[in-house]
Amino acid sequence: MALFKDEQIEGIVQKVLEELKNKRASTEVKQHSEAPELSNPDTGKTIEFPDITEYSLFEKTFIKDPIDQEYISRLKRLTPARIALGRTGPRYLTVPWLRFKADHASAMDAVFSDVSDDFLDQMNLFTVKTVVRDKDEYLTRPDLGKILSEEAKEEIRKRCQLKPQVQIIVVDGLSTKAIEANVPDFLPALLEGLKSHDLEVGMPFFIKFGRVPVMDDVNEVIQSDVVVELVGERPGLGTATSMSAYLCWRPRKGTVESDRTVVSNIHESGIPPVEAGAHVASLVKKIYDKKGSGINVNL
Repeated sequence: MALFKDEQIEGIVQKVLEELKNKRASTEVKQHSEAPELSNPDTGKTIEFPDITEYSLFEKTFIKDPIDQEYISRLKRLTPARIALGRTGPRYLTVPWLRFKADHASAMDAVFSDVSDDFLDQMNLFTVKTVVRDKDEYLTRPDLGKILSEEAKEEIRKRCQLKPQVQIIVVDGLSTKAIEANVPDFLPALLEGLKSHDLEVGMPFFIKFGRVPVMDDVNEVIQSDVVVELVGERPGLGTATSMSAYLCWRPRKGTVESDRTVVSNIHESGIPPVEAGAHVASLVKKIYDKKGSGINVNL
């Protein structure tokens, strides 16, 4: 048996690794026809990649040479779920994996960011807070997000009309992106709809670090007939901008969740915010006329 010197063995290993590297790069370029061609990093040229967050999950298919492309396309249009992603061995393809990471990062941003002061100024919403001290406590103590601080109660008494027919509150919830994306179109549509129903509306305001049942504490102070709460939903990988509208007839301490009526999935790819605003206005009118909400009335 021929013996190889260390230098010869090292050379053989390097050659095999280089061949494997070239083969892998060639395979990835072939499989990802949507990706740009990779230039030699030794040339110093800048490599520009497309923004993978711009395409719609309803449209993009990653399966190579599918048997029935039209069928897969129909399925993709019906759901934002991650289907037809393709595989390279047991693993995801590069672009779907990067898109997963990007959507996960977007969901994290929605949870950990704050609604901007500029946005609240533009929407003419003053701010009050719950007893929560910071974001960490908000996420770990959901119960505290249901309780207004004493300072908040005093501010509400000072600035808001008491006993209006309808009171609107905007709450950050678990997605601040949902608030900033939907409230600018939803709120004017809601207010216009309530006006057309001849319903008196109190001054809307914003609650930081709030949960859905905070409306109970609010109405202990304001004593409105109907409270409408706009709140950011828990973000998912399909969208981080989904908002819900909770409606309740005379909420108070001890109100149970089944007493609330909810319209959820308000976002660009769900119920459009303008349409949702008009719909919620009609629900408020029915709740006011029937003097009940949730499972207590048939809307």
